[in-house]
Amino acid sequence: MIEPKEIAVEARNLSKIVQDATGSLTILDDINLRITAGETVAIVGASGSGKSTLLGLLAGLDVPTSGSVHIFGRELFLLDEDGRAALRAEHVGFVFQSFQLLPHLNALENVLLPMELTGRTPDGASPIDAARGLLQRVGLGERLAHYPKYLSGGEQQRVALARAFVLRPPLLLADEPTGSLDARTGEAVIDLMFELNRERGSTLLLVTHDPGIAQRCDRQIELHAGRVLASAVAV
Repeated sequence: MIEPKEIAVEARNLSKIVQDATGSLTILDDINLRITAGETVAIVGASGSGKSTLLGLLAGLDVPTSGSVHIFGRELFLLDEDGRAALRAEHVGFVFQSFQLLPHLNALENVLLPMELTGRTPDGASPIDAARGLLQRVGLGERLAHYPKYLSGGEQQRVALARAFVLRPPLLLADEPTGSLDARTGEAVIDLMFELNRERGSTLLLVTHDPGIAQRCDRQIELHAGRVLASAVAV
């Protein structure tokens, strides 16, 4: 008998409505989706379709107007803000388009930060060894003491990848991870992200405008005007 795969992320009837100068604006409308553990899934769609809003809700960085999100079986929005932060620290790594490195910390210190905040290290390694080893893995072993302003965009995104992966989260969320990079650098960063994801056996859910990146995922979820238009296996 084949055991069912664990559900990493599930959204049920998820909606987000905001108020603007003209009244109510529906950003997401009754979204239902399910991502199984180990999948790589791309969220695609035109600008303004709600992709980044959806990813923020799935991470618990924003609160929906209605509906629920479950991360490995735990309902996010039954938790308070501190509880959601604790769940993210345990289960989720996040890669932002704009890197979100702390400018007053060098590359090594930025990667150390998740371990310092949670008091956890991967596989019993010391924090300094874990951070240094992962920065070496992403090709920045000689840039440990460099601050973000002295790193190129591609180098900053590699630091961000190291930070996201350092605690070996079972779920990685990435919001347009190549959006601030030129094509060649972006391709190298994406190659690295998929390599790290395979090595660590995590679930990957990413927002992208790039059809080439989307095709590398197991499946694509297409949004249109805040609704799921299609969910298809990549070919």
